[in-house]
Amino acid sequence: MIFQPVLNIFLLILLFAPVAAVAVWMLMRGHRVMWTMRLVMLLACFFMLLRPGIPGGAVQTLATETDIVIVLDTTASIVAEDWDGDQPRLSGVRADVQSIVDEYPGARFALITFDASAEQRLPLTTDTTALISSLEILHPEVTSQSRGSSIGIASTMLEETLAAAAESAPDRSRMVFYLGDGEQTVTTEPESFAGSADFIDGGEVLGYGTSEGGPMKITSGDPSTSSGTDSTGSGTGSDAGEYIEYQGTPAMSVLDEANLQAIADELGVPLQLRDATSSLDLPEAPTTTTNYAESGSVGNVIELYWVFALLIVVLLGVELARATMLVTQLRGLAVRGGDA
Repeated sequence: MIFQPVLNIFLLILLFAPVAAVAVWMLMRGHRVMWTMRLVMLLACFFMLLRPGIPGGAVQTLATETDIVIVLDTTASIVAEDWDGDQPRLSGVRADVQSIVDEYPGARFALITFDASAEQRLPLTTDTTALISSLEILHPEVTSQSRGSSIGIASTMLEETLAAAAESAPDRSRMVFYLGDGEQTVTTEPESFAGSADFIDGGEVLGYGTSEGGPMKITSGDPSTSSGTDSTGSGTGSDAGEYIEYQGTPAMSVLDEANLQAIADELGVPLQLRDATSSLDLPEAPTTTTNYAESGSVGNVIELYWVFALLIVVLLGVELARATMLVTQLRGLAVRGGDA
C-alpha cells in the first residue's frame, strides 16, 4: 500500500492528535459507545486524508516527439459570419485546433497570431490547456485600428521559431498549421514562407470562409462591450449588432483560395478548405512519433480513500439519527412538563 497525503504527514498529526486525545479522555470517563464511534470517525478522516492506494492499473501512453507551430489569422475576417451558416469562422478554428491537439498527444505546441503584425502568443509547450485557453480568450484586431494586413507577415517569426526549435532539439520533428482565409488587404505582395520549408516535416494550410463571403462585426477589443459569441458560447470580441460597412453596405470577407494555395506550396504542405459539414483530415505524425508499445506504460494507483469516506458517511448518519432522537425526546419532555 502507498500513501499520497493531501498535507504533510506531520501537519496532519498535529491537527488530529489534540482531537484524538480529547476523544480518548472522554472514552476513559465511561462514554464508551458514542465516543468509540467518534474516535473511529476521526481515524477514518485521518486515513482518508492520507489518500491510501495500491499500485496497479497501468495506463499506456503515446509520446509524440514533434513540435507543432500554429499560425493563426486574427484580423477582423476571422469573425466573418460564414461558418456553419452564420457563425464566426473563429468557431471552426477553435474546433480544428482542438482536433489537432487530440491528434498529436504529447507534442509541443506554439501559437503565432497575425493581423497588422505578428505575435508569438505561446512558446513551444506541452501544456495544451494553455493553448486552448489562449484561443478561448482570443479577440481579433480592433476594427478602428485596422490598416490592412498581409497574409505573410508572420513568415519571419515562423522561420525564427522553427530554427530555434531545430537548434535546441534537432531530433524532434516539426509541423506547421496555417489557419486563415487568404485575404491580402494591403497593396504589397505577401511575404514568402519558403524559408520555413526546410525546417518542417509536415503540416497543413487550413482555409476558412466561402466564395460568397461573410459579414464582419465591429471589434472594439473591450470585453465589457463585446457580447458576440460563437456556437460554443465563447466570446468573439465583436460588438453585438454593429457590422463593418463599405460604401453603406456590410463589408464581406471572401476566401482567397489562390493565396492559400501559394502559402501551402511555399511551406510544402497540402491545403484543406474547411467547412462545418466536413471532418478535419489531418496528416499522420512524422516517423519520429513513437507508438504505444515503445512508449511503455505509466503506473497508476487504485485509490482507497473512498472506503474511509463511506465509513465517515455511515457514522455521521448514526450521529444525526441519535441527535434527532434526543431532540424528539426533549420536545416530548417539554410538552409533558407544560401540561403538568
